[in-house]
Amino acid sequence: MRNSAVYIGIGSNLGDRKANIEKAMRLLGLIKGLKFDRASSIYETEPVGGPPQNKFLNGALRVKTSLGPFRLLAELKKIEKRLGRKRGIKNGPRTIDLDILLYGNKKVNTKILKVPHPKMHKREFVLRGLRELK
Repeated sequence: MRNSAVYIGIGSNLGDRKANIEKAMRLLGLIKGLKFDRASSIYETEPVGGPPQNKFLNGALRVKTSLGPFRLLAELKKIEKRLGRKRGIKNGPRTIDLDILLYGNKKVNTKILKVPHPKMHKREFVLRGLRELK
């Protein structure tokens, strides 16, 4: 499979948010078949949806990968788990959040993965990072 340009949303609102993002970016760089390309600025944002919670630090990343979308998703979930993400409350607080926003020109529409990310156009914190990288 040839390398595809993939855009990933990254965010954190629990613990040392900046350190969580930096650790996630380092771990992304260790994934075989993935090459880190660029990162947007990281900025503080209000939470969207979910219960009352702390503000997020958010940004976007551009990577090149030979991994398919589902394999990449599995690798992102491993990083989230390693950094202590607990799932339970929809749109709840999280140590790290990694979302595939765009995967080249691919479209995926399954229960576990939707690409392009279906809510990205409604989230200024996602669009801001993407604009920096495009």
